Amino acid sequence: MSTLAFHTIGLISKFGDPTGAGTLNQIAAYLRQRQLRVLLDESSARLMPDNGLETASRAVIGEQCDLVVVMGGDGTMLNAARSLVDYEVPILGVNLGRLGFLADVSPSELPHRLEAVLQGHFREARRSLLHAQVLREDHVTGEADALNEVVVHKREVARMIEVDAFLDGRFLNAYRADGLIISTPTGSTAYALAGGGPIIHPGLEAVVLVPICPHTLTHRPIVVKADSVIEVVLNSANTTEAQITCDGQISLAIEPGDHVLIRKKSRKVRLVHPLNHDYFELLRAKLNWGLRPEATPFT
Repeated sequence: MSTLAFHTIGLISKFGDPTGAGTLNQIAAYLRQRQLRVLLDESSARLMPDNGLETASRAVIGEQCDLVVVMGGDGTMLNAARSLVDYEVPILGVNLGRLGFLADVSPSELPHRLEAVLQGHFREARRSLLHAQVLREDHVTGEADALNEVVVHKREVARMIEVDAFLDGRFLNAYRADGLIISTPTGSTAYALAGGGPIIHPGLEAVVLVPICPHTLTHRPIVVKADSVIEVVLNSANTTEAQITCDGQISLAIEPGDHVLIRKKSRKVRLVHPLNHDYFELLRAKLNWGLRPEATPFT
């Protein structure tokens, strides 16, 4: 009997990017050599014609796989996380570009890292997602999940929007700004950080609201409990077209008077990291923390 922790492996690669085909072939060959069942994502299969692998939809991968390996960058990981979160299947990210916050295994570390994971030597992190709904006269006109952030923002350049924000049914603030970011701890190092928000450790249960270029400088980011129900109402006086964007990948139109309800999703995504994974080391590498300038000798 096999002692491996996983037996059916799903493979997902960056959509439409043929540069990842080599790594995809490498991983697939290694897994088949270990006599493991491999399911290749349908969109990824276009990068590997005549590959001899089973192809499957995201739903089938979620239902039948006990590990999914995602090759790409953080954007590919965000897409995979949203599509697989309801199946609670663990996800391992292989970064094909720059060092990522979510995809943190480099191709040069394969197959050593992959073998360790297959043997059960890994750390698992569970990350919260947000679920956003657009309500118009009590009817849901659109909804989507986000692992990083939900952003209510303008669609036009050099214009602002006016929104009223409520927290658990109680008025919080009226924002006149380019937009409002509602971020998870995972997303606190993404758009929210660029907007002046704090870095929140991903192990914390919290949500941060960050106004984008507020027209009142006293409107500062605020951190609230993760179970809060956040409601953002697009002021009926708005003449600027607006929308909400989830993870920078899904857009939903909103109109003046619409209500955007944002809640923590009940299920969390399961991320697999190598045993030596260090969040603070990742921060230092990504944000250039701890760099010591070269010593300048006295002359």
